[in-house]
Amino acid sequence: MRKLLVICFVALTGQLFAQSNDPVKTTFQTSREWMPAIDVRADAVMVYGVGGNPSDRSKRIPFEERVQSWRDHGYVAHFMTGIAWGEYQDYFTGEWDGKRHLDEGQVQQNGDTIWHGHMVPYIVPSENYLKYLKEKHVKRVIDAGVNAIFMEEPEFWARAGYSEAFKREWKAFYGFDWRPQDKSPENTYLANKLKYHLYYRALNEVFTYAKEYGKSKGMDVKCYVPTHSLVNYSQWKIVSPEASLASLPCVDGYIAQVWTGTSREPNYFNGKAKERVFETAFLEYGSMVSMTAPTHRKLFLLTDPVEDWPRNWQDYKQNYEATFTAELLYPTVNNYEVMPWPERIYTRPYRLAGSDKEVLIPRYYSTQMQVMINALNKMPVSNHAVSGSQGISILMSNSLMFQQFPEHDGYRDPRFSNFYGQTLPLLKRGVPVGISHMENLCYPEALKNTKVLIMSYSNMKPVSGEGHDYLANWVQNGGVLIYCGRDDDPYQSVEEWWNTEGNRYKAPSEDLFVKMGLNPDLLAGQYTVGKGVVYVIREDPKEFVLKKGGDASFIHIVKDAYEESAHAGKLVFKNSFYLERGPYDIIFVTDEGVDASPFSIHGSFIDLYDSKLPVLKTKTVQPGREALLFDLRRVKSKRNPQVLAAAARVYDETTKAEQYSFVVKSPLKTTNSMRILLPKKPRKVQVQDAGGDELPDVRTSWDNQSHTYWMGFENSPDGIMVKIEW
Repeated sequence: MRKLLVICFVALTGQLFAQSNDPVKTTFQTSREWMPAIDVRADAVMVYGVGGNPSDRSKRIPFEERVQSWRDHGYVAHFMTGIAWGEYQDYFTGEWDGKRHLDEGQVQQNGDTIWHGHMVPYIVPSENYLKYLKEKHVKRVIDAGVNAIFMEEPEFWARAGYSEAFKREWKAFYGFDWRPQDKSPENTYLANKLKYHLYYRALNEVFTYAKEYGKSKGMDVKCYVPTHSLVNYSQWKIVSPEASLASLPCVDGYIAQVWTGTSREPNYFNGKAKERVFETAFLEYGSMVSMTAPTHRKLFLLTDPVEDWPRNWQDYKQNYEATFTAELLYPTVNNYEVMPWPERIYTRPYRLAGSDKEVLIPRYYSTQMQVMINALNKMPVSNHAVSGSQGISILMSNSLMFQQFPEHDGYRDPRFSNFYGQTLPLLKRGVPVGISHMENLCYPEALKNTKVLIMSYSNMKPVSGEGHDYLANWVQNGGVLIYCGRDDDPYQSVEEWWNTEGNRYKAPSEDLFVKMGLNPDLLAGQYTVGKGVVYVIREDPKEFVLKKGGDASFIHIVKDAYEESAHAGKLVFKNSFYLERGPYDIIFVTDEGVDASPFSIHGSFIDLYDSKLPVLKTKTVQPGREALLFDLRRVKSKRNPQVLAAAARVYDETTKAEQYSFVVKSPLKTTNSMRILLPKKPRKVQVQDAGGDELPDVRTSWDNQSHTYWMGFENSPDGIMVKIEW
């Protein structure tokens, strides 16, 4: 059987990849040319598609003109396009090479192609298709002087795998004829391994070409992969290379594509399936941070103020706050895609809550959203950790995507419950669980801060025995491992490394146990391994969440492992998460947790989830809600006038004796709200547009206790000039 490449890439010097030197901190994607209504003032823009985005009319404007329009307004211009779908009709219709290629779409069992749009199929990435991408798209982009390429969403649907193109790739990869994946677990596993390989190969070839062609023109081209999380792809039944891209020297980083649409996917906890947006987002971001951190690649975290499906503005706002809070709780990352598709956020109407009336984005929401985005422009990294007991991690592998579809032999994993069964019982009790990737175990940092590692082979399988060597060594040197699983799902017996080439194990866990010096068929219990301990729970993790109270014994074992075996201190259960990050306080209070009490914090704060930016002495957060506060007590250089929060980006700050001036820019038809720290109450304020005319309807107020000045007025992408004297 053809093996999959899973070895960590480490340079010959033994050093890990250096952190990307790309200075961009914030970015966004759009297929449109610059427009005053979508000038969101991030550092960079990812101009989408040589031919635009299939869903809008931007293809009428040449790519080079769109790029230049953003450069003319001060942006670094990058390029984004899909690698599994896109505005590539000239390839499928034969315009490019004289041959039709519609047979290269992803096809499901009933013979239907899976479409992303009209004449836009999800693609089986053949070598010919990759040649087309390189020649027709990547080359043109680099010729336009763009030095960063984002190839998004390398996606192969698990339900696909029946096209002639896929059958050809199967024969080339495995050396024998295609087998329909619905006929056996082994066929499913083989099909999904191939899908995984095809997009691994695709990114490797396209990015290697981009770097080599860029080098020939004297350019250092950076290559990034915007991708959904492993959590989401597994739950949505999509296969993608994910963590194994770390082995590619041509990949400079990722965008974690997490937003309301992915995080509102319902999951089970305490016997009930429902949306748990914050918790799901926290785990999605965690899986992306874990995937990237040991490699020292650059990672952007994405949120979206709306989502792909039409809902109402209140729904968008509530879930945006939840995902935004979740991303901020990862203090080691401070690069962000602040939004995708601003054209659909600012220029497309959606319903008001409880009404069929559609309106453009309400001012209270656009103002709040812009305050949040401009906080990202200044968001620092932090050494502080999220409140709660640290050091409990869940092990993941890319093979989570290999056995989600179809079902075999009656074995079910409803709503990805074998994963959520390991995570939600702890997260709901206020334990900030971490994620570890099996593909990254060769990096020394992968388990550096892990005291208790929880794993299961109920919904994933190790793609090689190498990971077991690292796990066994980690336990023998003092690590504590909890293994959960009955090992009776139909994928345990697929023809793989643990039962071939001299191995005769009935389940991959047996190889792990033997490498730790234990019997292969361990019963439930606790076992000493060198300086460490192994706990075996002979239940699948899904059983912890599919029924009410099903996690009691699991929590008891985790508590014992953490406190008694790992000697990590008391395992604290609570219903909140809190992080101090520079001047910002980030808070979430979980519902369904240990109690229903609110979280209160006292001091002096600006409430950034309120478009009026009020100054508060106390903030109380109810269960199921979140808060983002600017703590006035942690302002640096308190004697210097400065903008603390604003729904516009600040430029050209100048401080003179008893005078402070600056320019603010933000999209047209939005309202600025800003709070400014000043030494004294202003005696004179001047607000002018770019033409030097006084701005009407400027609203102001002074808060004497905090020495902050609030201002509100209409924004302009051309800039509003503010001069304050005291």
